[in-house]
Amino acid sequence: MITEKLNAILVNITAFKKTNRLNMIEQTEMIVTTWKMYPTETGTANLSNHTVLEVMKKRAPTKKGIACRLTCHFKNGEDPVLDYIAEHSYVIDPEDVIDRKEMLSMIRNSFASFDEKFEFRKLGTVLQDAHLMQLDETVIEVDAILPLLV
Repeated sequence: MITEKLNAILVNITAFKKTNRLNMIEQTEMIVTTWKMYPTETGTANLSNHTVLEVMKKRAPTKKGIACRLTCHFKNGEDPVLDYIAEHSYVIDPEDVIDRKEMLSMIRNSFASFDEKFEFRKLGTVLQDAHLMQLDETVIEVDAILPLLV
């Protein structure tokens, strides 16, 4: 009788672990691949920037994931001031399912890492008082990214 109860408890614990398992997501370090400053003699009065997020599917025999590349171009009017590109990856266990909320969180984390690298590197440049435009989540096509993780 005790053995049967212990077996029933073990079955319940195993079922609980499977249904309440946390997603195991590993975020690799954000690596700056391009930081190209262009000489400017006109100052930064008309400074603007635009950031683009590119996402690509990654797959390994025991993992799945996505690679993220963020590209930002700073311009002063029509003149280029900076080309800044950085990338990193998310590595996920194959059995984990990522939903919209979690994907948006991953994108926010990517942008925060990208911004952090920018804030450090801009010091001592003509861009030291500049900031990246805020992330506009309304233009992110999460539904187009999610199938990359299936």
